[in-house]
Amino acid sequence: MIKKISIGILVILIAIQFIPYEKNLSNDDTYHISKSYNIPDNVNMILKNACNDCHSNLTRYPWYSNIEPIGLFLNDHIKEGKGHLNYSEFINRSLAYQNHKLEETIEMVEEKEMPLPSYTYFGLHSEAKMTDEERQILIDWAKEQMAMLKATYPADSLVMKRRSPPPSE
Repeated sequence: MIKKISIGILVILIAIQFIPYEKNLSNDDTYHISKSYNIPDNVNMILKNACNDCHSNLTRYPWYSNIEPIGLFLNDHIKEGKGHLNYSEFINRSLAYQNHKLEETIEMVEEKEMPLPSYTYFGLHSEAKMTDEERQILIDWAKEQMAMLKATYPADSLVMKRRSPPPSE
């Protein structure tokens, strides 16, 4: 019985190697954050190493992403990350959204919730581990960008509108 289960699992693992899915390689940067925001080289390097694989339109896939189900897991993780924040689509969103995402960036980096611990487990993506100094650089940069928005645009354009609840029946 165990032999049949083992063969079944092996067949499934081999079969899923052939399931096609689209990887995050478009590199479309038409609405990239850098088109409207000043990103110094040191900040750009931090974003490139610690953020962009999950939060832009171009992921640098590691070798093990070609092994399924790891690749499927990674791709799902990347889609989720881009759903929360995509620097490649940043300026295509409202100013309120941009301001809010900069605020979230500060919060997530301060709380050390980003990059996700699972992204840097076992020494993988060691370049994504931020030092306290790098965290502070990123936080200071995001605060500067929020200050620039506040100085440039009316306050009400920087506030996310509350979603109205669905009408009750």
